[in-house]
Amino acid sequence: MARMPVMNAVVEVLKDEGVDTAFGCPGAAILPLYKAMEDVGGIEHLIVRHEEGATHMADGWSRTTGGVGVAIGTSGPAGTNMITGLYTAIADSIPIVCITGQQRTDLLDKEGFQAVDIVEIAKPVTKWAVQIKEAATAPWIFREAFRIAREGRPGPVLIDIPVDVAQQVIEYDPELDAPLTVDTVAPHPPRVERALDLLLAAERPLILAGGGVILAEASDELRELAEYLRVPVQVTLMGKGSFDEDSPLYAGMTGVQTSQRYGNASFLESDLVLAVGARFADRHTGRIDVYRGERTFIHVDVKATQIGRVFEPDLGVVSDARLFLRALLAAARRRDARARVEGWLDRVGELKSTLTRREDFDTVPIKAPRVYKEINEVFDEDTYFVTAIGLYQIWGGQHQKAYKPRRYQICGQAGPLGWEIPAAIGVKKALKNTEPDAEVVGIVGDYGFQYMVEELAVAAQYNVPYVLVMLNNEYLGLIRQASIPFEMNFQVDVHYDEYGTDNVKIMEAYGCSGRRVREPGDVRDALEWARKEAKATSRPVLVEIMIEREANTPHGPSIDAVKEFEPLPGA
Repeated sequence: MARMPVMNAVVEVLKDEGVDTAFGCPGAAILPLYKAMEDVGGIEHLIVRHEEGATHMADGWSRTTGGVGVAIGTSGPAGTNMITGLYTAIADSIPIVCITGQQRTDLLDKEGFQAVDIVEIAKPVTKWAVQIKEAATAPWIFREAFRIAREGRPGPVLIDIPVDVAQQVIEYDPELDAPLTVDTVAPHPPRVERALDLLLAAERPLILAGGGVILAEASDELRELAEYLRVPVQVTLMGKGSFDEDSPLYAGMTGVQTSQRYGNASFLESDLVLAVGARFADRHTGRIDVYRGERTFIHVDVKATQIGRVFEPDLGVVSDARLFLRALLAAARRRDARARVEGWLDRVGELKSTLTRREDFDTVPIKAPRVYKEINEVFDEDTYFVTAIGLYQIWGGQHQKAYKPRRYQICGQAGPLGWEIPAAIGVKKALKNTEPDAEVVGIVGDYGFQYMVEELAVAAQYNVPYVLVMLNNEYLGLIRQASIPFEMNFQVDVHYDEYGTDNVKIMEAYGCSGRRVREPGDVRDALEWARKEAKATSRPVLVEIMIEREANTPHGPSIDAVKEFEPLPGA
């Protein structure tokens, strides 16, 4: 058996598990891993400006490839800085592996320098957190980490490596090793048949596609089933992109924030909901008594403990989303069965064509829906979008279209500020071998932009081009005095004008470029310019759009009580 440094073996495992890019920040305790990456080769590494940024880059890489993203940090605060990223990943079921260096084992219980118990800290926000205590276990712990991250409901894992363990030599032959088997959960056939019985008996059924459909690579199966049965499809926020929004079978999005008028209306008129890979999040359901109503619910989820967690369904099915959809379609074909819902399809189409929201505003300051109208018209169905939390998440859910899986990346549950800037780097690097010319667009708010703006330096350093569209409602203008010391750290002529912080100058300080837009008629030209500029410079490019400072979004406590602040178009 070959002998090699233990960290060389770890790098061989990473490569074999499909990792071609890693994101991290070196430090003394993790240097053996960095030396191994240099010696073994095959993994591109981007040095980040903050370890949280590394986790979000790994997150964006994973959401795009479907693989397991990797973030690396050293001991102590490097690990604690990763906790937000781990929480984001577990909340949205994203498989990543965070690797941390650690103090020598003999100093772990002696308050050694940076000897924090990161394993215990990380346990609540990971599927597994483990410290390698014996060097010989390292390859197998990493194999198990990748299996756990992928299997069932995906999620993050943290591996902590004491520096003395990382410096040892072990017996390991990569030619004799392979990834562990990842089990998939197949549905119990009688439950599939019962689901089909309920679906065929309904007069106004809906299929609700959650993020689990995307994670299971089940979008094709969803489309085939919907088209065969002629059943309308809705998506959750995390399921956005799992079903083509231009399809005549698309019935919108239900919710108390990210929703369409016609989505809520069609949901309220439905009599059965087949929810696949959805977890009934509170911003989707609103008041449970209204959402539940008298409807029949079939809940399909890969994790058994999700069934009945929010409310008791009429039928629960534990299954991988793709395997369930395949089984249900096969059962329908065996019976030569179709749903008898032509009148219902006509009704959904009527609601979709009439209960819309206005987007063609030409007022100054610009209204946010106008921005999304331009985004929908400028960028095509193959564009990768990255967006996060705040009013623009709500506007995006309401107005932005998505057509394909993994093209609309959103941190739906945790909502960390500034996630878009590092996540977009991860998305773009994920495409380097498959779609190197694909466009990546981050949509961000003015406050979120400031929160992780330092990661722009990573994109500039490694020539990672993407477009940033900022919806600036002058939030920072409300806290000018508090933010002055922060901005002074940039050591450039960043000044306040009537619109608050000059974000274009911040971009320029990082070697990037940008434009500010105040007129709605200028939005499209600025977006087209940014696309060309990003390609020409191989850097991020900002389009800062000044929107109205105080803006209302449709929202409410329940799906039958969403307050609309604008009349129907044409009314």
